[in-house]
Amino acid sequence: MSVPATPPALEISHLQAWYGESHILHDVNLLVHPGEVVTLLGRNGAGRTTTMRAIMGLTGARKGSIKINGVESVGLPTHKIAHLGVGYCPEERGIFSSLSTEENLMLPPLVSHDHAGMPVEEIYAMFPNLAERKNSQGTRLSGGEQQMLAVARILRTGARLLLLDEISEGLAPVIVQALARMIMTLKAKGYTIVMVEQNFRFAAPLADRFYVMEHGQIVETFAASLLQDKMPVLNELLGV
Repeated sequence: MSVPATPPALEISHLQAWYGESHILHDVNLLVHPGEVVTLLGRNGAGRTTTMRAIMGLTGARKGSIKINGVESVGLPTHKIAHLGVGYCPEERGIFSSLSTEENLMLPPLVSHDHAGMPVEEIYAMFPNLAERKNSQGTRLSGGEQQMLAVARILRTGARLLLLDEISEGLAPVIVQALARMIMTLKAKGYTIVMVEQNFRFAAPLADRFYVMEHGQIVETFAASLLQDKMPVLNELLGV
């Protein structure tokens, strides 16, 4: 008897999305396999964050198809999408400033019936900074520590598909390196990661594949092995 193939972690087909009257995404098609790290590249305003928000049901109207682990989600409300095992880390980190680091970590509910949340001890092993600051209030954390906490909080939910929006933005190089190590660790643990990233140097060594967006559409897609060959195109599209 043949074993059924594992469905893609994320499969977007002919996605259109709007904010009010503004038509932002135009026929976006994107495929992410389980355990892959995929990076969305593009200039500001290209539609990358809107794509992330559309996956979570946080835009206005959506048309097309968004399948998460084979389940059609385009008609679902945001909380039901999260329960498919998706975690979204937006640019505005949303740390509860009056709570300690550990209280922030203990807050999220489990979203996945298939996966337990990552234990706090495992999170502290991955983020020694957070272990040191576990009793510190959210407001006392540096920007980098807040970013680590925002990602760590998602891992507590049991989500296995992580949507990370500009997690390296404005952070010191030593913190960016720590976040890169985190992504490699999560990939080794079998997590699937979709990143929106302006910092090309940060994203390039981490991704298995790249999608390039312009004007709400995917204009290029290629594997990491073709990165050098694609640099002239990326220079033109992104100014990298």
